[in-house]
Amino acid sequence: MATNKKKLLIVETMPQDGWAVFEARGDIDAVRFSNAISAADFNALLRAQAPVHGVALGATAFGKTELESSGGIEVVARMGVGFDAVDVAAMTAHRIPVMTTGVANSPSVAEAALFMMLTLAKRAAELDTMVKAGQWGKRLGAIPYDLYGKTVLIVGFGRIGTRTARRCQAMEMQVLVYDPLKSAAEIEVAGCTAVSDLDAALPGADFVTLHCPKTPQTVRMFDAARLQRMKPSAYLINTARGGIVDEAALHAALTSGALAGAGLDVFEKEPAPGDNPLFRLDNVITAPHLAGVTSEALDRMGLQTARNIVSVFDGTPVRENVVNHEIFG
Repeated sequence: MATNKKKLLIVETMPQDGWAVFEARGDIDAVRFSNAISAADFNALLRAQAPVHGVALGATAFGKTELESSGGIEVVARMGVGFDAVDVAAMTAHRIPVMTTGVANSPSVAEAALFMMLTLAKRAAELDTMVKAGQWGKRLGAIPYDLYGKTVLIVGFGRIGTRTARRCQAMEMQVLVYDPLKSAAEIEVAGCTAVSDLDAALPGADFVTLHCPKTPQTVRMFDAARLQRMKPSAYLINTARGGIVDEAALHAALTSGALAGAGLDVFEKEPAPGDNPLFRLDNVITAPHLAGVTSEALDRMGLQTARNIVSVFDGTPVRENVVNHEIFG
């Protein structure tokens, strides 16, 4: 093997479109690893393959220890848009770009958020059970709701939030947006109403859907006090990250009648344990952190992850997909 080849560790879920990018080059040696690998085994693999110049990660964490084990990392790429499992500060200190797949799975997450709104409003799970149980006569006790004419509050107006807004507008909903990092002009040119005070906006929303990153500022953003500000008839949708919603407080709100229902794709602890009390509630629908994982999204994410990595090696990083822009300063 040529000594000037770049060594990569690539998560085994990388689709073929991504592998094709690596296979088309003669300067890359890529090794697959399991997305379920333990931290200890991953570090052992890094040391065994060192120097490792790039990684494409699923759920695997990457921090100071992994950086040292790699012996030469040049790029850390996530096959997705979240990066809370990566120690961004540590990578920035060594001027290593942390990259995500940008818009690759944004349409999929936006569709999932709308799906959860519709599933809850149309009481799909209840009605399906009713029919299959031969309880047709009970149908008038579970009348669905329309999205038409309702108000949705979108928290976070980035790649996913903007697409969710367009889908809600297609349902003829009034769209409010809270995002302190976006100007009111930017929000309003998209046909939405900007709100600067989240607490003041919550009582007017029929649906609240979360599309913000998990940061120290957003952890438990929706705590007991904030959930109490929502309408008793409102629904909360979280396809962003677990930990943004206080699950104990959410359970209390749902069981006390302070909130009508919730759609959750993400949880404080993942995989979510089967004894999570939220799972016993009929007004909660769930998914296993799969909102951004469709067949098409996987293909798009795999291709973009591969392109991200080789762009760094070629000296032309795809800057819009770099999380830590300060490395270019």
